[in-house]
Amino acid sequence: MPAPMIPYELPRRDVSWQLDRAEKLFDEMAGRRSCRHFSDRPVDRQVIEQAIAVAHTAPSGANRKPWRFVVVDDPAIKREIRLAAEAEERESYDRRMTADWLNALEPLGTNWEKPFLEIAPFLVVIFRLDSQMVEGRMQRSYYPIESAGLASGFFLMACHALGLATLTHTPSPMNFLREILGRPSTEKPFLLIPVGYPADDCVVPDLEKKPLAEALQWNRQ
Repeated sequence: MPAPMIPYELPRRDVSWQLDRAEKLFDEMAGRRSCRHFSDRPVDRQVIEQAIAVAHTAPSGANRKPWRFVVVDDPAIKREIRLAAEAEERESYDRRMTADWLNALEPLGTNWEKPFLEIAPFLVVIFRLDSQMVEGRMQRSYYPIESAGLASGFFLMACHALGLATLTHTPSPMNFLREILGRPSTEKPFLLIPVGYPADDCVVPDLEKKPLAEALQWNRQ
């Protein structure tokens, strides 16, 4: 049965307002960086919940919202996650990664050690739901990878707008997160995102972004 319909309207804005708003939004988001040096300064739980509420507004396949946000602030669980993540990362840096991959990572100055997984006040683990209970029975999700990616982007943007630092951490494989956090096999770890404030002495690489012209095309090439 089709869902009931409601009116959808946006305020009418002229081009001048749109361009001004776009410039301000760009300036704000261009300041976002991946943070690897966090402070242990606490963050209010309500702020994290509001950021997740923003993420939960993201579009999804058939409106199934095939994601789950698991928030970890228990020091013992964070420690467990760090040890498991570092074990996978050490294996990756020592054996799994190709020379090209390691060369690509070199400007970032990263290695297998991940102390931020214990220092950041919150670890937010995003799971994609390949299937879930709908109307009393287990049903498949539609476009779960794309949907989880959209929700993740909304979450990162919300955190930055709320003055919080984040990092998209992807130790591979990530199945240990499902085991540690007690999630079912229908849920796949998608991203591990430390959230908090930058350390007082935090620095980030001064990287040159790919020019927009290389990422944008109008119509047919």
